[in-house]
Amino acid sequence: MRIGNVKGRPWLITGQGAGIDIGKSSGGRFGTDLPGLYENWLEFTIWAKNVVAESTPFNLEDLEAPSPAPRQIFAIGLNYFDHAAEAGLEVPSEPSVFTKFVSSFAGADIEVALPAGTVDWEVELAVIIGRHTRNVSAADAWSYIAGLTVGQDLSERGLQLTGNPPQYSLGKSFAQFSPTGPFLVTPDELANPGDLELGCRVNGELVQKARTSQMVFAVDVLIEKLSKVATLYPGDVIFTGTPAGVGIVRTPARYLAPGDELVSYIEGIGEIRQTFVAESFEGSLP
Repeated sequence: MRIGNVKGRPWLITGQGAGIDIGKSSGGRFGTDLPGLYENWLEFTIWAKNVVAESTPFNLEDLEAPSPAPRQIFAIGLNYFDHAAEAGLEVPSEPSVFTKFVSSFAGADIEVALPAGTVDWEVELAVIIGRHTRNVSAADAWSYIAGLTVGQDLSERGLQLTGNPPQYSLGKSFAQFSPTGPFLVTPDELANPGDLELGCRVNGELVQKARTSQMVFAVDVLIEKLSKVATLYPGDVIFTGTPAGVGIVRTPARYLAPGDELVSYIEGIGEIRQTFVAESFEGSLP
């Protein structure tokens, strides 16, 4: 099952550019927005298996973030062995957890205003929670997941690495620095949801490519460890880390510039696309 956020409304995707408006087809039973859908996720999945409704077209450009307003966002650093190696850092013995702010969330195909500085790319598998999750074992973790989506953890390295301790959350939370999409894909749609190819291209050049099975802490282990500390709520998002190939470790370092196009993909889920323009300060307060 694939779920899309079409102009703020949840749609059950039935084909390329076609689907069923869940709010209309259910008579409002599951609400008319994505947060309402996740609060009733288990009931919704039963309804969705049996729904009979005519598909209608929508514009792919109208796709917004599959979970646009999560109560909590978790992000994991150094969660691929090759990324830790390229950074010259030790592999963590426990997940390195930080957060991103929800004001940075954006949809699948967007234009991003680049702040002056050193903005880097980080393709990531993003996990969306579908049930209240507390003290869940790794063996049961996948049953608490609503679905998976493509994420970009755009990072302004200058701000991110400023200070001691550094400013990870701020450096990764500029406007539109957390694009996700194009759809939420339920785990049962994938032959092996724990082993998916992911990667990204800058202006057509492949800069990252790996498999999610190369994570230090797999998705189910992350959910076990996070849920021992915090309750995870329906709609919460976990950015699970990026593989090798980021710009900061290159010689010389490489960063995104106005005019660049960034395309990120995950096998079985799809791709998202960002184009970049120079940040404008027109209309800002003195």
